[in-house]
Amino acid sequence: MADLFNDLPVPDVDWYPEWLSPDAAASALARLIDEVAWQQDMMRTPAGRVPLPRLTAWQGEPDAVYVYSGIRNVPQPWTAVVSTLKAAAEATCGHRFNSVLINRYRSGIDSMGWHADREPELGREPVIASVSLGAARSFDLRHNKTAVTQSYRLGGGSLLVMKGRTQADWRHRVPKEPRVIGERINLTFRWVFPPS
Repeated sequence: MADLFNDLPVPDVDWYPEWLSPDAAASALARLIDEVAWQQDMMRTPAGRVPLPRLTAWQGEPDAVYVYSGIRNVPQPWTAVVSTLKAAAEATCGHRFNSVLINRYRSGIDSMGWHADREPELGREPVIASVSLGAARSFDLRHNKTAVTQSYRLGGGSLLVMKGRTQADWRHRVPKEPRVIGERINLTFRWVFPPS
């Protein structure tokens, strides 16, 4: 029976549950709410265009244009707190980032469905550093072939780094959690290759 469990797939992730101190995480959350230019994007679905169930922002270097769900994201300049978090994530990961998708979950009703970040401009094996601030939320990964799942409870100040074949072999989501009252902001730092 032990061999059966040893053969189960495991996502290639590094997790730092207490990457920021509680005070630093709370300060970053408050400042981001004020300094980021939040928007309510629309996404394409079989039923037509509907609002994303969260607020978003895209920051980065000028050529880091990123398209997902029919949304073309042209980067806004780095704001102060985002730039500081980027530098800290780069130091931890040993990897450079030129852009960030920032998601603001206003309550447990806001969510993100199953998906993988497999757009060509991210490269074959992207490194994505995910910083969580505010209310703790579940983050689920599901293996494409076996449906094996791995779940994390991402609290304020945590850092989860997805790398290797994680985007190719797994999907991830932030499910609805109606009992969660507080806000959560998640920053996913990445490298976007400019069009050739």
